[in-house]
Amino acid sequence: MESVNVAIIYYSATGTVHAMAHAAAEGAEKAGAQVRVRKVAETAPEQAIAANPAWGKHVEESADVVQVSHDDLEWADAVLFGTPTRFGNPSSQLRAFIDTTGPLWFAGKLADKVYSAFTASNTAHGGQESTILALSNTFYHWGGIIVPPGYTDPIQFQSGNPYGASHAGGAEAPNDVALQAVQYQARRVAETAAALKAGRANS
Repeated sequence: MESVNVAIIYYSATGTVHAMAHAAAEGAEKAGAQVRVRKVAETAPEQAIAANPAWGKHVEESADVVQVSHDDLEWADAVLFGTPTRFGNPSSQLRAFIDTTGPLWFAGKLADKVYSAFTASNTAHGGQESTILALSNTFYHWGGIIVPPGYTDPIQFQSGNPYGASHAGGAEAPNDVALQAVQYQARRVAETAAALKAGRANS
């Protein structure tokens, strides 16, 4: 497979999306990709974080995860974004980072890359599909190539979300189906990016 760079950029409050991001990294690495896992900055006030013990604990436990920069987007051939749902939309923390990418977009540095997204919510059908679709609106503006998992692997018939891997259960750790689904999604993203890179090299 053509060597590709995959960036996994995520926000996680209590650790659920964090676990999915690392499962995605494993899937992309198994496909032969070079992978960077990056978190976005926490923008919530300290009082809000302190009011939720699981949130505060995760902030401490994930302190060693490198914070994303624009360089990570430029470096990547493919990017997977992970976010919890917030009323059917991506988290404000992830949006805050995306909203800084105007200079990269204006310079054409975000076009022609492969993009995909995964999510988690407290409840089943808690805005998962609309959250992923909302991120797709950004990918359209960037001129990205959106690669969803679809129903292209047996695990997808168990997870049931063709838009992107998802987990329902709040702070509960993602189950095996969710982790296998996001691993598959990342592998599909990496393989698609590799095929595109090889095709462009031969054109």
